[in-house]
Amino acid sequence: MRISRLIPALVAASASVMTLAGTATAAEPAPRPSTPSSVETKIIGGGYAQSGPWAARLFSNGRQTCTATIISANWILTAKHCVTGGGLSFRIGSLDQTSGGTMANGAQTVTHASSDLALVRLDRSVSATYAKLGQPGSVQTGQSVQVYGWGATSQCGSEINCQSQFLKVANVTVTGGCRDAYQGQAICARRGDGITAGGDSGGPMMAGGIQVGVASTSDRQTTTAYTNVTAYRSWIQQVAGV
Repeated sequence: MRISRLIPALVAASASVMTLAGTATAAEPAPRPSTPSSVETKIIGGGYAQSGPWAARLFSNGRQTCTATIISANWILTAKHCVTGGGLSFRIGSLDQTSGGTMANGAQTVTHASSDLALVRLDRSVSATYAKLGQPGSVQTGQSVQVYGWGATSQCGSEINCQSQFLKVANVTVTGGCRDAYQGQAICARRGDGITAGGDSGGPMMAGGIQVGVASTSDRQTTTAYTNVTAYRSWIQQVAGV
């Protein structure tokens, strides 16, 4: 079973990685749209999130790229493969990736040496509801957990053409430990009422409201892998102080 990264690529990528291309305005808030219709597709299944104040949409050089979380006033947590393009900016605390919330730029990026994790220091302090990070034991095999993102809503070829305007959520079931895109420690999960796709990279896996993973890879059908946040808590603490 091939597992592909979830990033909407900004440059040409290898054939083994599903890529996206396209732009989204990050700096100019648009008029707030109406509530999405219940008949629209979501996260390849799943549904629209009713809450996600810690969620952040990541843009690279103005292009919609990935999902992330804000974990303190000055730090964003996301996937390493999401930050390689530079020019990072974030819309924080809005369910709508095109309006609302707070915009901030990345001032410093720190990546983990051997896993698909990145921390981005913001250029300003942002007041928000910060994601609480799990400790070892926060998630168990067989547990139903929630995954969030603004990524593709179907297998539509060029996934940039079917990104969700609104934050989505799906339930998946933890199947055990595995490896992420950089062979780091990860949590694998099987599809529940939905599965992650391109653009969901860097987004959170939540267990009881606590973040335990960061989206790394998905086959868009049955299996997704999230870098295990609980295994890298000491690194996050060392870099970001949380």
